[in-house]
Amino acid sequence: MNTENSLSQFAVCIFEEQTRLTLADLCRACAVHAERIIELVDVGVLEPQGREPARWIFGGASLHRARGALRLQHDLDIDLAGAALALELLDEIKTLRARLHVLGGEY
Repeated sequence: MNTENSLSQFAVCIFEEQTRLTLADLCRACAVHAERIIELVDVGVLEPQGREPARWIFGGASLHRARGALRLQHDLDIDLAGAALALELLDEIKTLRARLHVLGGEY
């Protein structure tokens, strides 16, 4: 990976950590109704801060996860539980690749 690519990924990570989105913000960014985002919360794809939907705050990474889940549903025609499982497995692969990279391995 080149330095420029590493720096842009680093900047994206900082942006995601600092970004705060309301339910309405996330709905607009994903072009879906609130019910779809609530369903993503119900199956564990998203974990907002706050007790009720009107007060939910999502981190910037939630936008990426929500879009990923919605894309999986649309592209693969799977239900929300299947999309949640697929995202969990993709996260696990990412973690394992990062560990392998630290150890100096190839993937």
